[in-house]
Amino acid sequence: MISRALTAAGLAVTLLSGCAVNPVTGKQELSLISQGQEVALGEKQYPITQQQQGGEYVVDKSLQDYVSRVGQKLARVSDQPQLPYEFVVLNNGTPNAWALPGGKIAVNRGLLTLLEDEAELAAVLGHEIVHAAARHSAAAMSQQQVLGAGLAVLGAATQSTGYGDLVSLGGQLGGSAYIARHGRGDELEADKYGMRYMAAAGYNPQGAVELQRKFVKLSEGSQSGGLAALFASHPPSQARVDANIAHAKKLSSDGATNRAAYQQAIAQLKRDADAYATYDKALAAVKEKQYDRALNLTRQAQRQQPREAAFFQLEGDLLAQKEQYQAAHGAYDKAVQKNPGLFSHWLKRGLMSAQLNNYTDAERDLTRSMRYLETPHAHYFLGQVYEKQGNVQTAYGHYQTAAKAGGEIGTKAQARMQALGNKG
Repeated sequence: MISRALTAAGLAVTLLSGCAVNPVTGKQELSLISQGQEVALGEKQYPITQQQQGGEYVVDKSLQDYVSRVGQKLARVSDQPQLPYEFVVLNNGTPNAWALPGGKIAVNRGLLTLLEDEAELAAVLGHEIVHAAARHSAAAMSQQQVLGAGLAVLGAATQSTGYGDLVSLGGQLGGSAYIARHGRGDELEADKYGMRYMAAAGYNPQGAVELQRKFVKLSEGSQSGGLAALFASHPPSQARVDANIAHAKKLSSDGATNRAAYQQAIAQLKRDADAYATYDKALAAVKEKQYDRALNLTRQAQRQQPREAAFFQLEGDLLAQKEQYQAAHGAYDKAVQKNPGLFSHWLKRGLMSAQLNNYTDAERDLTRSMRYLETPHAHYFLGQVYEKQGNVQTAYGHYQTAAKAGGEIGTKAQARMQALGNKG
């Protein structure tokens, strides 16, 4: 009883001493981590989360520069301009945007195609900047210890381990990431102050009104199913539209919309719309186990846009499913060449090299994949590569790491550890 009382008292002291001023609103709020810790957390998680959600969009790198310029323009007039803000466009067709602690912000290419002008983009980015500047993620983490990253999270999301299961593996690797689900109060706060940032940066805040109107309309229409991720993290409502209208009346309406500049910036995405639509059909065919149809569709997508690495990775997955390992290796090789910055391209090419008994190349590629994202799959298959080469001690170490992930791959890694232990 004394121990429990001391624990309760300690918790009370922690909570009382854990209040901090919200840098945007000036209100006292619970915060159990310092801003320095928050920035460090965002720095560490940002590249991991990008890898988990498709990596950078690289077909048109000028789009990355454009979005970053708009974001930095808004960040300079924010309540915390000193944060190390970064902005990235992810190669992800799901319409969504998010902010990690410390100003690490991402927007998916799937959202950019829904927007009409630069003012709407500024509304999206300004909203996310407020989440970072107001330390909303820090408050959420202080209220519930939910941050999880790396092997444990990846392991929980991953169930497949066989070479022939790469089709399903592609959708599971890196499938989990910590993205805060903000409450209604935080969302309204981000809308309000984001509009202030828009006006201060020279944008027409009416863009935020139009953005919310668009989201409400989409949420009511037949397309709403495909927007589940966006609406889960940024739920639209007429109340948000009305609030934005009220805020806009208090701000200057002389700001720019820059529609022509925005349309020029997303021109490549619009030209590639049919290619990504074909790719999405291929993914849908995979879910229905219509693998021949999926292969035909992904090859059609390649003809429509031959620079998109994701189309070649999916081809590799489908060829591996057919046990055409040499051809699969060739497809993954093209994916690596077109986008060498994504872990899964190296990982899967490494798996094919191992399947083809080319252990030197397998070791190189699997190890390279972990520079971008450490996964239990890379450790497990490195364990296999080293075991087949007779390097039992190194193999055991990789199995040991993979085993910590749990799930099916963890169980398989434990079985190999036990077998190697028995041999010893």
